[in-house]
Amino acid sequence: MRPETLVRDHTIYACVMGSRAFGLATEDSDTDRRGVFLAPTALFWRFEKPPTHVEGPAEEQFGWELERFCELALRANPNILECLHSPFVEYVDDTGRELLALREAFLSRRAHGTFTRYALGQRGKLEATVRAHGTPRWKHAMHLLRLLMSSRDLLRSGALTLDVGDQREPLLAVKRGEVSWPEIESWMNRLANEADEAALRSPLPAEPDHRRVEDFLVRVRRASALQPDPYDEVVHCVVDGRGVG
Repeated sequence: MRPETLVRDHTIYACVMGSRAFGLATEDSDTDRRGVFLAPTALFWRFEKPPTHVEGPAEEQFGWELERFCELALRANPNILECLHSPFVEYVDDTGRELLALREAFLSRRAHGTFTRYALGQRGKLEATVRAHGTPRWKHAMHLLRLLMSSRDLLRSGALTLDVGDQREPLLAVKRGEVSWPEIESWMNRLANEADEAALRSPLPAEPDHRRVEDFLVRVRRASALQPDPYDEVVHCVVDGRGVG
């Protein structure tokens, strides 16, 4: 089955991410679309397995197969967790609604480590750009600050909120290059320290609810297996001049 067919016919959840989901969109902002598709169980019985993710078919579109999406969410992958909490849902079916109902099952104090590692990686890239060119990529600096805010607030409250609210204008000032790099560094350090402090008394559980998520995935796979395979093809061979199905 072609990857774009999986996205077209088997998407269970689709949303808008990026600046539009974060409350940071401007007139020139792209529309980043993310989604989850459920590959028919019958496809996993073949030698060629369905893809774990699909880029496209539209521009700025990316989708994950449900099992891969759940695996990454259980590992507290920042991009995946945020995808589950987008305020702009473009499509959701019954299975997608069940997935969204599991949002809290994916959240745990693991997020402190994964968000921190991701932030450190992005900060390293910004610092390399500053060393090479004297200034950072301002848009990337803005999004890193937003991520650090999101991490801190998640650890403090136990809830993941994407929209930056009243921090929109200060963050957009960073994007426009109106905040100096030393000020940005100081801001990043403060947010990272606040996240470390929040992790010590976070209301989040130590681990995500693996059993609940796995039960959902198994039930969905079983239901799909009971459906007829619409992509099954009958191969006819010629034996002694006769067609054999």
